Amino acid sequence: MGTSDTAGRSAGGGPGPGPGAPPGHRIVDAQVQLGSQLAIPRAFLEYQAANAHHRLTAYGHSVRPQRMLDRVLSVHQDDDADRLVAELDEAGVDEAFLVVPDYSHVARCALTPAELAGHLDQVNRRHPGRFRVFWGVDPRGGKDGLDLFERCVTDYGFAGLKLYPLCGYSPSDRRLYPYFELCEERGLPVLSHTGPGWGQLDFEYGMPLLLDEAARDFPGVNFILGHGGVTHVDEATYLCAHRPNVHLDISQFHSVLAADGWQAHLNRLFRLGISHKILFGTCWPSYRLSESLPGLVAAFAKGQPAVAGIKEADRRMIMGGNSLRLVGAARTETRGHAPGTTNDTITERGGRA
Repeated sequence: MGTSDTAGRSAGGGPGPGPGAPPGHRIVDAQVQLGSQLAIPRAFLEYQAANAHHRLTAYGHSVRPQRMLDRVLSVHQDDDADRLVAELDEAGVDEAFLVVPDYSHVARCALTPAELAGHLDQVNRRHPGRFRVFWGVDPRGGKDGLDLFERCVTDYGFAGLKLYPLCGYSPSDRRLYPYFELCEERGLPVLSHTGPGWGQLDFEYGMPLLLDEAARDFPGVNFILGHGGVTHVDEATYLCAHRPNVHLDISQFHSVLAADGWQAHLNRLFRLGISHKILFGTCWPSYRLSESLPGLVAAFAKGQPAVAGIKEADRRMIMGGNSLRLVGAARTETRGHAPGTTNDTITERGGRA
């Protein structure tokens, strides 16, 4: 990136500043995914390929559907997150929220939820200090789902809860309240998807205001509106301005529907007086076929159009400080293992704004 944010990174590309660096100097991507068919159902990737093929043919490009599908599948073979971490290193990103939705009630999945949780624990062990895992739940999971979430937090050290309401439920569904109670007890944030999503899922559940009841009932839980700076922005910013425990991320920002482009759109967002509520995020690697992660991150360097005229303190909050505040700037300590890689953890998260 060439900015002061990454000046302390090691020559080998690993995290330079380390967990003890000032939080405002670290870059955190508040939403990345595991680019793997172990975490994303193949049916969803087929839908993504079909949608991309439709767009290309509309513009007169001749691309065979199978070739498009092969390209999409080719960038979803990163089972152990090695490629993802290499891209984060190249882009100068110190940490990332690895969000893993629960699709098990709406699609055929390669792994059971328990198997996927175990795999993510292995990914965390393989790349210590790089990810804060947000485990996906569905209110239809019942007691088994709640028990698994508690195990993910207690044994695996996962850092938050992920909701994907488009699977067919409101983010304020009362069956989620036991999860929120656990999050309140442990100081864990909740990240809820907003806006459109995969395939035949129900976009109606992607409206930000559906989260308002839960935010009112659990003032001690920090809620994050995923993509809230990109879709339904008026609703999302309205909630952020008036609910102390509601925040938003800007992941998928470069695909925002704005006539004057995403840089101008974000610059307006950053001037609304809620910079302390905004989290930088990309939703990488969803756009590997069209973008580069270093290029996306570099667009937020000091003086770039997206952050022009924004106070440096606000820019640093957006790029990492806000995210670290929500999960607790001090990473979970462990006995005998690298951070985030043991079944014997001592939690020292703050997590409350």
